[in-house]
Amino acid sequence: MGCTEAYLDLLRNKKPKLDLEEMGYIGAHGVAALHKYKYSGVDHSYTAKYVLQPFWSRFITLTGFMFLLTSALLGYIYSPRLDSAPPRWVNFAHGLLLFLYQTFDAVDGKQARRTNSSSPLGELFDHGCDALACAFEGLAFGSTAMCGRTTFWFWVISAVPFYCATWEHYFTNTLILPAVNGPTEGLMLIYFAHFFTAIVVVGSTIWKSLPFLSWVPFIHEITTYKAVLFLMVAFAVIPTLTFNVCNVYKVVQTRKKHAIGTGNGVTCHQLTLWELSTFSRSGNWTCFWGRLILAHLCDEPKGLKTGMCMVFTVVSPFAIANALTARLNDGVPLVDESLVLLGYCAFTATLYLHYATSVVHEITTALGIYCFSHAGKLRKVQLDLRFFVNINFV
Repeated sequence: MGCTEAYLDLLRNKKPKLDLEEMGYIGAHGVAALHKYKYSGVDHSYTAKYVLQPFWSRFITLTGFMFLLTSALLGYIYSPRLDSAPPRWVNFAHGLLLFLYQTFDAVDGKQARRTNSSSPLGELFDHGCDALACAFEGLAFGSTAMCGRTTFWFWVISAVPFYCATWEHYFTNTLILPAVNGPTEGLMLIYFAHFFTAIVVVGSTIWKSLPFLSWVPFIHEITTYKAVLFLMVAFAVIPTLTFNVCNVYKVVQTRKKHAIGTGNGVTCHQLTLWELSTFSRSGNWTCFWGRLILAHLCDEPKGLKTGMCMVFTVVSPFAIANALTARLNDGVPLVDESLVLLGYCAFTATLYLHYATSVVHEITTALGIYCFSHAGKLRKVQLDLRFFVNINFV
């Protein structure tokens, strides 16, 4: 359909014709499910209800995500390897930008419910930004705590619970957040850690040794950030995963469904062979999250197709060959891995952007909406256009 015909259909208040063959990710069943989908979520957090709610203003998720992207960029500029202390104002900026991200993310949902503009696209957009946030905030916290390569594990303990929450949402059809949860209290602890690091006398060096316990044998060898990592796994990650699994088990027993996987074994196998850069990991895992969210929105029991894993067939054998060459050649690899990582990062980023833009376009086309506009405003514009046409051409 040409642009002129689509414009005339808009003026006549007609929905554009759908060409399902042009859609690369969503089929006919998915389009039908998008029209029937309704979001359902429950947040029992006392902090969100009695503390943060009065401060939430009218902004959008994308703006908040840009704050988090800025925070990660600051961390890279002032601590490229995440093992040196950045200026104190950078630590404070990390905390402030994370608080703004949390605020803007919450505002988007409230604004959608208030304006009656909630849609499957809003949920996909919101959770897609949250998935990317796991990687970017991991870089920011690694900069503050000088975690170095241990930053990878902070990304893991944020990514795995997020994925399991999305997996739970797929089966329960409701996003259930307990009284103490990661998106609220978890983020609060992180930006308070940023603020504390900025104002404490010793600065970022507090993360290098446990305060008041450095005199204890063997304790002085344990860094503060590693102790925090162990505590988070024991008291946050494991209870959260148990909560997710129990909820899914109840639903599976009730509905007699089967739990599905989305290719995580391939990713874990690759990470075992070769620990890739944070950006490339975030690109692949974010695509997996997006696939699971989209499968839930479109009621697709077997997930949705993607080409994100195609590069694994090249990278995994290359990683093995490079490792063997380095072992046999006095530590000299076959090819400079930094160049391969940059190329792989560019590939995954391009593929994910294509996936995201394609899905957004397909959902907006299927539902007859725009990505960054409210339906009420669009109807008013259409009425104004029809009035203009009647005055000038009738």
